[in-house]
Amino acid sequence: MSKRVLIVDDDPAQRRILEETIKRLGFETKLCGSGEQALQILEAQDREQIALVLLDLVMPGVDGMAVLDRVGHAQNMPPIIVQTAHGSIETAINAMRRGAVDFVVKPASPERLEVSIKSAMKIEALAGEINRIKKKAEGTLTFSDLVMRGETMTRVISLGKRAAASNIPVLIEGESGVGKELIARAIQGQSDRAGRPFITVNCGAIPENLVESILFGHEKGSFTGAVDKRIGKFQEADGGTLFLDEVGELPLDAQVKLLRALQEGEIDPVGAKKPVKVNFRLISATNRDMIQQVKDGKFREDLYYRLNVFPIFVPPLRERIDDVPELARHFAARFAAEEGKRIASISERAMALLQAYSWPGNVRQLENTIFRAVVLADGPELTIAEFPQIAAHVEGFETEIPAAPSVLQKQPAYTGPALIGAENTVPHTVEMKSPSSGSSLGIQAVAEDGEIRSLEAIEADMIRLALGRYRGHMTEVAKRLNIGRSTLYRKMQEYGLEPRPN
Repeated sequence: MSKRVLIVDDDPAQRRILEETIKRLGFETKLCGSGEQALQILEAQDREQIALVLLDLVMPGVDGMAVLDRVGHAQNMPPIIVQTAHGSIETAINAMRRGAVDFVVKPASPERLEVSIKSAMKIEALAGEINRIKKKAEGTLTFSDLVMRGETMTRVISLGKRAAASNIPVLIEGESGVGKELIARAIQGQSDRAGRPFITVNCGAIPENLVESILFGHEKGSFTGAVDKRIGKFQEADGGTLFLDEVGELPLDAQVKLLRALQEGEIDPVGAKKPVKVNFRLISATNRDMIQQVKDGKFREDLYYRLNVFPIFVPPLRERIDDVPELARHFAARFAAEEGKRIASISERAMALLQAYSWPGNVRQLENTIFRAVVLADGPELTIAEFPQIAAHVEGFETEIPAAPSVLQKQPAYTGPALIGAENTVPHTVEMKSPSSGSSLGIQAVAEDGEIRSLEAIEADMIRLALGRYRGHMTEVAKRLNIGRSTLYRKMQEYGLEPRPN
């Protein structure tokens, strides 16, 4: 699903021109002819469908400035770009103070609009990521903060919101990497426990002999090595939410105590003389078939029914491909900021590749794939060349691979007289003529002590020469040297060479 731009302009002809221009840029559009209509759309519940607003300042009735006064600084408002035929520095400053992110003068060229729109969305993506990180730390993350726009996730969000309105135990099921913990955090952030502790426990990562101590705590001296009193995860989550990830991995002994904690609202720390009352909201998650676990005797049936009161199934990414473009752009913006790269977009062909892949590792695999692509990228756009591992598994997509070198007749390195004392006839440099100036560029073949230099040393000089000739453009350097880009990076690391900035 493409991002949607809301066009607000009282001139029908101008609206049609902007609509066609923005559609050519790959965005969907929604049109309205007045400030009143714009406010109705932006203050409605389905405002999340609007990714950006292109707002005319001069309109009859409610003008652009009045719209900015109402919604310019509202929470979760999409970025607003204002446009007017009467541009001035004072007008631009006033619009920016009211919440606009950019200002264009009519008639704006398609190129100017494209730069403005993409810059605004990039800034919005980074601001959204910072806001998500902050809310995650504060325990106030909600479903509106999650990057999921496909229709398949509508039911998940609906169930999650219903669960948030209650204290009912929730079991989130789904394959590894689909984002079960984010759903759990959104349930807490939208409930009356928002801002309270959110304690995560990966049940599969706890040594079996420490499960009871970590979950329920222990008293000092209760067993060998218990030199101090320890507060368990249940007590840490008191007043908030306890998230048990991979709950199917819990040992049977711990399952008995977990059942008691759910039924009685109290726990028994190891070595304690009396139980401890706890007030917690339990959310569990698993990627296993829990019914089969019960049949195999690996999970208590009574505990399963206590956990599975309100099940939520999160579909794998291959069943919600509509989410891939939004997720890919989100990860690209985040990693570009982290890596200091100026990546503005993902090409249409690369996006088609990402949507054609099945993603067995789900969102986690997509995240790591985008991270790798950002690191490999040399230009401002991610292309198929940055996704070689994905392209290799999707029919119809191929990355550019340098052509194999033609078979050359091998010539002896030295064709002079085979006589002792003829060493002076051997050339001391490998000479290369510059086609433009005819000047020679030499790479030394013989060291100062008269010995032949190693192939590694000559190869390092060759890479250094290519880096200088092509100004550090790694794709071009790899192409000219007829090696893969990953091989080039490896050799540069071996030889202590650093890529030059473009």
